[in-house]
Order: sequence, then C-alpha cells, then structure tokens
Amino acid sequence: MKEDGEFWMSFEDFKKNFTKLEICNLTPDALGDDKLHKWTVSINEGRWVKGCSAGGCRNYPDTFWTNPQYRLKLCEEDDDPDVAEVVCTFVVALMQKDRRKERKVGGSFHTIGFAIYEVPKELQGNKQHLLKDFFLYRASKSRSKSYINLREVSQRFSLPPGEYVIIPSTYDPHQEGEFVLRVFSEKQNLSEETENQIIADNPEPSPTTAKEESEEDLQFRRIFEQISGEDMQITASELRNILNRVVKKHKMKTDGFTLESCRSMVALMDTDGSGKLNLMEFRHLWNKIKKWQTIFKEYDKDNSGLIDSYEMRTAVNDAGFHLNSQLYEIISMRYADENMNLDFDSFICCLVRLEGMFRAFHAFDKDGDGIIKLSVLEWLQLTLYA
Repeated sequence: MKEDGEFWMSFEDFKKNFTKLEICNLTPDALGDDKLHKWTVSINEGRWVKGCSAGGCRNYPDTFWTNPQYRLKLCEEDDDPDVAEVVCTFVVALMQKDRRKERKVGGSFHTIGFAIYEVPKELQGNKQHLLKDFFLYRASKSRSKSYINLREVSQRFSLPPGEYVIIPSTYDPHQEGEFVLRVFSEKQNLSEETENQIIADNPEPSPTTAKEESEEDLQFRRIFEQISGEDMQITASELRNILNRVVKKHKMKTDGFTLESCRSMVALMDTDGSGKLNLMEFRHLWNKIKKWQTIFKEYDKDNSGLIDSYEMRTAVNDAGFHLNSQLYEIISMRYADENMNLDFDSFICCLVRLEGMFRAFHAFDKDGDGIIKLSVLEWLQLTLYA
C-alpha cells in the first residue's frame, strides 16, 4: 500500500479520539450548498498598538473607539427569490497574523472578535474615524458570536444595503498584534479603513505685525519688560524659568518644562532668527500655551498631571490637528511614558512640534496643492525649523 498519508477509521473511533473538527475553505463559495457561488472579497491589513489603537472590546468604552475602523458599503441586495427582505449577505473573517511565531516564544493567540455598527446618513461618506460618543449611545447592529482565542474568527451576516463600520478588537485593551480583516459578499461591496485627512485647522502665521494695544496688552508689556531686561527679548532658559514659575503657581502636577521643550517653543515663534522671543512672539506663544493648557486639563480628569495616550487622538483634534492612525501611533511611541501616559511638558512639546511641522510645510508648499519637493538643504531647514 502506498504511504501517502491517507488512512481510514470508524466513526466511533473518530469520536473517541477527536473532540473538535474544523473545515477550512479558501473562500465561502462552497459553504452554503453544492451550487457554485462567486463572492467578491475585500482585504484590509491592520494592527493593534498599545496606547493608541489597542482599545479592547465594548466593555471598555473609554478606549473601544480607538480600535481600527473599517467602513463597509453594501451596495446591492441578494438575488434570492425565497427571501422577502431586502438584504445583503456577507462574511466577515478576522485573522491574527504571526501569532504562531509568538507561540514558539511563549506567546499565544489573543482573544479576538468584532462588532458591526450602522453609520447614520449624516456621517456617511466622510471616512472620519468615529469618536467615543458615537459608540456610547448606539448599539451594534451585529457582532461576532463571541470573543475567542483562535487564529481566525468568522461569521456570516445578512443586513440591509447601506454603510456600516466594522470594529475588530482584542477582548482586553493594550494587547498588540497584527491582523487581516476580510469581507466576502455575494454582491459588490466596498471595505476600507477610515482615515482622517491630515490637516491643521487655520494654521496661524507667525506674528509679524503690530496692532493697537489694549489695556491688557499694556499690562502684559510692562510684565515682559521686567522679565526681559534692556534688549526686550528672552532666551529659552529665561522662558523655562517663566513657564515653570507659572505652572507652580497654578499648582499643576508636573515636573515643569525642560530646556529642550523651551528651545522648541522659541524655534516655533522666533521669526527674526535671533534665537530669542520678542514681546509679540512671546505673547503669541503665551496665548497658545493657555489654550493648550485648557485642553490638557479637560482630559486630566483626575488632576494627576497626566493624560492617557488613547485620549491624544481627541486632544490633538481639539487643538486643531487632524491626523491619521499612523501618526497617532508615532505620537504615542514618541511622547508617552512606559504606562502610556503623557505629562503636560510632553503634551505641549507634541503640539509645538506639530504646529512647527505644519507651518514649515506650508512655507514650502508654494502652490498649495499639499505636495512639496525639497533639496537636501531645504529638508534640513524644514526639520530643524520644526
């Protein structure tokens, strides 16, 4: 007999030796009956990143919304005369990537699943990442039967034509991993990750012109004159002393600003290349820090002097910067501590850096088309300026 790996056994012996049977299909074409079905498929690859997009399941409402989001447009209903309802049949399959490698070094499969939400008409078509309030006040339209620690979780659904959002997640937050999300449908569908357009709201130019001074301006000038001395300019070191006295006076829980942070602030506002801040530049910076301090306090709900890195997405949005998922991941890795928190100094540094980069980019984007071409010298100028 040829040893080709094939063997036979009785059904009774099979039941004694096996407790679970899994049947694998490359596509859902043969899942229903003997008829040949042609399915369309869309494939999206993503990842869960601790402190940014590893939000866990719906049991964790403060972070669930930070998970990757995928818009699903069901365009055509099924051709099934036996079904009275107008529905679209589709299969969602969420598969973990590279977890077998992790198992070899003591790791295991994450417990994974997904939820599907209907997108209301007023939010359709804009591809915006849906925020926490959306999920707090809406129930899911469908979801995977359970969260389970398998390599892949899949399920078949029938929903009316429309636009939906799929949220793949691990059960617990802070679990990192890569995944593939596949959507099969009998008719045409469109599945794509939500991505915000990378913009800054009304990027402010550097202060260059004088204006008529109010009583508040005159008072601010007198204070500045006392601080700056005869040359009416302050250095990064002097700026550090000023800001740290202010945060101490306001009893903020912070170690204060570092000299490097203050150098970045001076670089952002220094329009004449002096390496110092004059009155107008300092006043402009002062107003920005007051605005950003208000935002920070809004998210520092327990007055700990820290904000959760998951909240940076909305905090940065409130400051006027709209970024994509990759940039939020970079922010978390660059500015969050080992507990995935940001202090006030790191928060301000991040916003200063963002504003500097946007301002420098717009200076080189002469045509306003969002595309720039730089020489090595110009690239160095842009990165050093920011």
